[in-house]
Amino acid sequence: MRVLGIESSCDETAVAVYDEIDGLLSHRLHSQVAMHQAYGGVVPELASRDHVRRLLPLVREALADAHSDRDSIDGVAYTAGPGLIGALLVGAGFATALGVAWRKPALGIHHLEGHLLAPLLEPKPPDFPFLALLVSGGHTQLVDVAALGSYRIVGETLDDAAGEAFDKTAKLLGLPYPGGAALATLAEHGRSGQFVFPKPMLDRPGLDFSFSGLKTAALVALRGRELLGTIRADVARGFEEAVVETLAEKCRRALVQTGHKRLVIAGGVGANRRLRERLASVVMAVGAEVYFPRTEFCTDNGAMIALAGCLRLKAGQLHGLGMSARANWELGSIGV
Repeated sequence: MRVLGIESSCDETAVAVYDEIDGLLSHRLHSQVAMHQAYGGVVPELASRDHVRRLLPLVREALADAHSDRDSIDGVAYTAGPGLIGALLVGAGFATALGVAWRKPALGIHHLEGHLLAPLLEPKPPDFPFLALLVSGGHTQLVDVAALGSYRIVGETLDDAAGEAFDKTAKLLGLPYPGGAALATLAEHGRSGQFVFPKPMLDRPGLDFSFSGLKTAALVALRGRELLGTIRADVARGFEEAVVETLAEKCRRALVQTGHKRLVIAGGVGANRRLRERLASVVMAVGAEVYFPRTEFCTDNGAMIALAGCLRLKAGQLHGLGMSARANWELGSIGV
């Protein structure tokens, strides 16, 4: 089975072709970062219009790279949610129309399921079941993954997601959009221990997260200070260490509580070098293994959508001629 995958949930337009035997055959991505930088964040209307411009050329390029045509494609998968509704509608409408024109099934995929399954793109993929840490700009969740479509959230953020806290703190430090990666780069030059920030909710049992207070702590630490290079780097280092330690300890607790021996990291924050190193140490201490997608598949991409679509079509799931797009969509509700 060979599937064309389309991702357009936010500020990346991405297309990929995945084959169940030969694996990932192609993937193309256009980032809108340069367009949104002037506004300090994503402008939904601009994002939607840019998806309209980019999708068809990217589909043509991905098909050419994969040496595929309409006859070799068995289905079209697209991100149906959650995300920016205008951006989702662009991808959903395009994919559904393509499915009708090609007489192929078009299947809406949950964006977070795509992230959860992204490590399956690697040469040594994890087997089901596993525990997943889904950590991105919009979500921070610990998910007990029993099988395809069987997801139970065992812990999640009560306010800001980790990636959102990274971005907001980066803005306090005067860093450009997108701020999370810029903060991590700045933290490499900071000194450990100069600023010690709280590690939210580690002083109580449970697996939930909270990062809004940590962001406030960074604001208080910066108040009245000149944003000199050394200060900025030290604050970035202290903030990053607090987030990483919080995520790592919650993962350790979740592994012990669920009994899982495999931990999957998904989402954009999963590309953070310090987090990867700390989690590798944590899982070793509890006799487990950790699985990361390669960096390019931590952030939004079409490969994860094509893979998820292939697995679901292979399992017999079809959506008929209906088009699906949801700004909000609970992960635990999707089923098989």
